[in-house]
Amino acid sequence: QVQLVESGGGLVQPGGSLRLSCAASGFTFSMYAMNWYRQAPGKERELVASVSSAGGNLYYRDSVKGRFTISRDNAKNTMWLQMNSLKPEDTAVYYCNAAQIFLSSSRRDYWGQGTQVTVSS
Repeated sequence: QVQLVESGGGLVQPGGSLRLSCAASGFTFSMYAMNWYRQAPGKERELVASVSSAGGNLYYRDSVKGRFTISRDNAKNTMWLQMNSLKPEDTAVYYCNAAQIFLSSSRRDYWGQGTQVTVSS
């Protein structure tokens, strides 16, 4: 069965760093774009960063540009999010997402369970 398992979340002080991991299994990882989403209490889930299936195209929302780095290794079926210079507003549950878009415009999505990131002094 399909599994996306996030790890690496925790409590960190402002200005600190954290590295999130997403381990994938049960599907052809290299065929999917991979994304990190996050959701803070009372707010909508938002896209943080994306990496295309082969790793050639990257996207970051403006608020994390220059601080976060998304990467993947298709040989390891793993995606990471390196988070530096963390701010309290980065506090959220972070979710791993795998997405495949078909020619018909239909979409297949898989989601992880989420990992909590708390930035506080």
